[in-house]
Amino acid sequence: MFPRKGASEEEVLAELEEKTAEDLTFDSGRILGSMCTYPHPFARKVISIYIDRNLGDPGLHIGSQKIEEEAIQMISNLLGLEKGYGNIVSGGTEANILAVRAFRNLADVEKPELILPRSAHFSFLKASEMLGVKLVWTELKEDYSVDVNDVERKITDNTIGIVGIAGTTGLGVVDDISALSDLAIDYGLPLHVDAAFGGFVIPFAKELGYDLPDFDFRLKGVQSITIDPHKMGMVPIPAGGIIFRKKKFLEAISVPAPYLAGGKVWQATITGTRPGANALAVWAMIKHLGFEGYKEVVKRAMELSRWFAGELKKIPGVYLIREPMLNIVSFGTTNLEEVEEKLKRRGWGISAHRGYIRIVMMPHVRREHLEEFLRDLQEIITR
Repeated sequence: MFPRKGASEEEVLAELEEKTAEDLTFDSGRILGSMCTYPHPFARKVISIYIDRNLGDPGLHIGSQKIEEEAIQMISNLLGLEKGYGNIVSGGTEANILAVRAFRNLADVEKPELILPRSAHFSFLKASEMLGVKLVWTELKEDYSVDVNDVERKITDNTIGIVGIAGTTGLGVVDDISALSDLAIDYGLPLHVDAAFGGFVIPFAKELGYDLPDFDFRLKGVQSITIDPHKMGMVPIPAGGIIFRKKKFLEAISVPAPYLAGGKVWQATITGTRPGANALAVWAMIKHLGFEGYKEVVKRAMELSRWFAGELKKIPGVYLIREPMLNIVSFGTTNLEEVEEKLKRRGWGISAHRGYIRIVMMPHVRREHLEEFLRDLQEIITR
């Protein structure tokens, strides 16, 4: 019920502490299946200072809007584009919806269809329902990457675009974006790359010498990319990103908001009021860590994933779904549901709903956490 009288700060904080006691926390080391992480202390500081900024009303916060634009350009540069167009949004879901909306609006097709792999994120289901776009699913190859030949077979006059994934949610697989790009060019279709997770991993991993496919705007068919700074970018939630190659895509989804302080303001995002502090935190973290700083974060995560995959192979009854491409390791067992339940009873934040258990080497995950997990897993398996 809505309280008649207010309580003291101490009372409210005490109640919050009690009610959130069931939550798993990133700093506990027990959360192993999440693509989010404990925010970087510097990013938290930026959020606390600029928490009142609203990018939904840029006429009031002109400087913050300019900083968001700078953040977009730095991310565009990371993704191989000299100048990009986009926004810091609520996350990969909103970014993917915006890309589909732009493709639909520019295609002007009566019965629009979007071609995407079966490994695509569930956000496209939301986009389909909201935008009236039919999803045409394509099969995966044995390595769990998209079957490009199947993509080509399913292109029709109703196709408004193609989707490729750079770091699938379940296995961290990077599709053959180069082949999809060639296909998109041949058929005159835009290609969207969902790199919500991989966007802040692949550029640095490639620099470290890992053999990973090209995925970004260096491929001419790629017209838009989803990238989430609140994942490996270590920015507080929410901070996703959508980058378009050309301004026309952004213009196709922009609507006027004439009552705002800036006068002739156009909004391209789904949310009207947007937390400016999070966009400023994206800018601040990129400035603070730079390419070399993020490369060190990714180096540790990639090395940890390879070590962990090797340790899993030593446990009888445990098998890898596939060798890891990024900093995600997924494995199965013969009695998976029972293993999952027993691991959860021991306090591990994991999920086996896809038919395997996924461990994501986020910045908060340390080797000692994984060693403890492996001990529990082996004990459960061998009993």
